[in-house]
This record gives sequence, C-alpha cells and structure tokens, in this order.
Amino acid sequence: MGNSLLSILVLAGIAIFLILRLRSVLGTREGFEKPRVEVSDQVPEPNRARRDFEVIEGGADHDIIDNVEPGTRAAENLAAIKRVEPGFSVTEFLSGARGAYEMILMAFEHDNLDSVRDFLSDDVYDAFAEVVAQRQEAGLTIDSQFIGMREIQIIDADFDRASDEAEIKVRFVGETTSVVRNSDGAIVEGDPNEIKRQKDIWTFARMVGTNDPNWQLVATGA
Repeated sequence: MGNSLLSILVLAGIAIFLILRLRSVLGTREGFEKPRVEVSDQVPEPNRARRDFEVIEGGADHDIIDNVEPGTRAAENLAAIKRVEPGFSVTEFLSGARGAYEMILMAFEHDNLDSVRDFLSDDVYDAFAEVVAQRQEAGLTIDSQFIGMREIQIIDADFDRASDEAEIKVRFVGETTSVVRNSDGAIVEGDPNEIKRQKDIWTFARMVGTNDPNWQLVATGA
C-alpha cells in the first residue's frame, strides 16, 4: 500500500513538472466556465470582411485594415509585404495560421512532431522535441482534443526590406480538452470533460516573393 501511494505521488510530481515545461514552450491553459458552449471553428467576423488584395496607393486596403489597426507598424509592414508579393492575403494567412495552430498543437500533444516538421523552425522543433522526449521517458502520454478557436488576432508584423523576410506575430485563444495518463493508462492530471482555454502567441516567418508559400513557426510564447 505504501509503495503504491509513493508511486502515485512520484508520477504526479513528474506530471506537474512536464506540464510546467509544456507551458514554457507553448502557452497557458485555463479552465473554462460551464455549461459547455458551442464554439465556431470559423475566423471571427472582422476577419471575414470583404477582401481587397490590391494595395492601392493612397487608398484603404480592407484586407489589411479589417485585420489590424490602420496606421500601426503592423499595418505598414503588411502593406510592404504586399508590395513585394501582391498576391499575399492577410485574411488567407490568418485562415492558414488557424489550421497550423490546431495541427501543430495536436501533433505536439500526441507525440507526432514528424508530421509537422516542415512547419517548425529548428529552434522550435528542438524545444518541442525535448519536452516530448521527457514525457516519453516518464511514461506519460497526453490525451487531448481540439474543440475550437475562440480568438485569432495579428498583434504585430515585421518586414526586413533588405532580405524580404517577413514575421507575423499571432495571438491564439483555443479551446481543448486534455488529460495526462501514466504508463498504466490512469489519469494523473486533468479532466476529459473539462474544456480549457489555451492561450498562445506564435510568430510565423517566411521569405516573401519566393515560390515556397509555407510559413514556419519560429517562436512561441504566452
């Protein structure tokens, strides 16, 4: 009986340590009020506004100003990106970022980073892989499900005019269910019926004007 209790306490301690490590490379996860609400998987209404892909000199580009505040550094850098690559769409970028967020988050939690390797910078991949390795060594697995997106918003954008490298920082508020299980399948942390909010700020980068349309995740935070 004593050894069994000690084993449970050790596993619980390991689980808490790994959860803290997970938060350091991803974001924060908070409980969500009940009853359960229906969550739309669609981008919020402002991001579904009509598109104007052409940057009109002296005129308003609604593809930009419907997604970021006019006159801000982010708006100016997004306009600069469009001047180099006129086919770039902020609205389509956000749609792709939403899909990438769900795909990468679930790949991380389900120990399947190889499926998203091309979408991660080396630094981000190494940070994620370290946590996954520690989790596997401790005999822990995460059983999680992506419920939906509460919020997605561009909070900053950078554009290096010398190298044509663009970086866009996006704030995500998603909803997930998640539990941590030990090697015997017993739950050591979490509740499969509790919806939690996952808050992250991710930075995506890409060389604008190239044939490769894919953005890479280069930094994570909360």
